[in-house]
Amino acid sequence: MHMRQILIPLSAIALFLAGWELLVWVNQWPNYKMASPSDLWPAFWKFKELFWTYGWQTLWRTVAGLMLAIVFGTLIGMIMGFSRTMRDALYPLLVGFNAIPKATVVPIIALIFIGQNNLNTILMAFMISFFPIAVSVSVGLSTLEPEYRDILRSLGASRFMIFRKIALPKTLPEFFGALKVAVTLAFIGTNLVEIIEPHGQGLGHLFDSARINSDYPLMFAVLIALAFMGILLYYVVVALEKIFAGWAERAPT
Repeated sequence: MHMRQILIPLSAIALFLAGWELLVWVNQWPNYKMASPSDLWPAFWKFKELFWTYGWQTLWRTVAGLMLAIVFGTLIGMIMGFSRTMRDALYPLLVGFNAIPKATVVPIIALIFIGQNNLNTILMAFMISFFPIAVSVSVGLSTLEPEYRDILRSLGASRFMIFRKIALPKTLPEFFGALKVAVTLAFIGTNLVEIIEPHGQGLGHLFDSARINSDYPLMFAVLIALAFMGILLYYVVVALEKIFAGWAERAPT
């Protein structure tokens, strides 16, 4: 990774925090209205053990839901990408399901799987993040040039070989682009359950506790922790993209 790719994001984050601090200072907002970045470190330090415990709970369940979304989304995308009939049949169902506000689904899942806190959280992270993966894989496969398939079939290539040699590499750039979006969506799904379903776990629970106690520095500290974990997973995806689909990257400008 070039030094430029490290310094530019860090500089942007520093400017954002400085602007946030300046905004609070200029408006003379108290903590109970808007916490400033300088208020966050004391909150992190005071509740550091809770941040480690709840942060790990949120992280592993988000990653588990994302892994499910990758497997299921890729499978559905392959079915739709290779079959126009299945694409026409499944697209309306997927779009309709994705249009349902997920906050309304949380109580339903909680009633179906009573007491299964980990399962409920993983399911929501999965349900909210698989859609972009399925669509990206479907689009990538459905736009595969038929000439390539015809040539390989005439040479005796099986469907699996065509998928592995031609379809899969072509789909990887779209897949990783969708995965970057799915990472953030998975965190949203995890925290929806942690906030709406009161089971006392995860950063969502810590945020809700801070809200009830009107501890605004802690609330904003939780938001920053979630943003940090989201950025961390995003760069994990970027690293994997460079390994498996680095050939599709354009030259930097």
